[in-house]
Amino acid sequence: MSAESLPDWMRPIVDGAATITGAQLTAFLPPEGGNPTRSAVLMLFGEGEHGPDLLLTERSHTMRSHPGQVSFPGGRIDAGETPEQAALREAFEEAGIEPEGVELVGRLPELWLPPSNHAVTPVLGWWADPSEVTATSPDEVHAVYRVPLSELCDPTHRVTVRSPSRGWRSPGFLIGPDKDVILWGFTGGVVARFFEHLGWIEDMPDAPDVELPAYMLGGREHE
Repeated sequence: MSAESLPDWMRPIVDGAATITGAQLTAFLPPEGGNPTRSAVLMLFGEGEHGPDLLLTERSHTMRSHPGQVSFPGGRIDAGETPEQAALREAFEEAGIEPEGVELVGRLPELWLPPSNHAVTPVLGWWADPSEVTATSPDEVHAVYRVPLSELCDPTHRVTVRSPSRGWRSPGFLIGPDKDVILWGFTGGVVARFFEHLGWIEDMPDAPDVELPAYMLGGREHE
């Protein structure tokens, strides 16, 4: 893939992925000598009817772990797979994204989720040939969203979420047609800090607090 095949707005994303460090994205990095479960997620950027966008999934509200959590499509890296292969496979299984239509453009540093001991590699993709998306695995995925970057960068859609059990505060975004779906936790933090690195948004520690809906409080928090 050549840089000329990308739209101009994608080029800062590629450059930003090559220059950002793990410490700029999270305080939690895989410990040396640890044995985490390795996973990969797909950060898929495309151009939809409302301009440049980012694809996100909302987990089923009845799942035992992280019900209703908004995240990138992804999951565990199987034996013999690369992070890129795992991210594309999971995106197809969860949202029907055809791998042939995605051009991979880079990775973010591997990040760590201490509560579950998962080491996650975000893989970046340009959706060169979009396919129709749907929640192909309804037991796992409640909905799929193509969220315009302009909405993610709009300060009026920024919120702060406080952990119900641990008291920490997480940057968040209101997404969906009615702006009633909360992007927060690990994925919200990655989006916020990566976009800050790109100069698209600024930190908003005074963004209004929102409470998580009851269905999201039944599972383990995604930190």
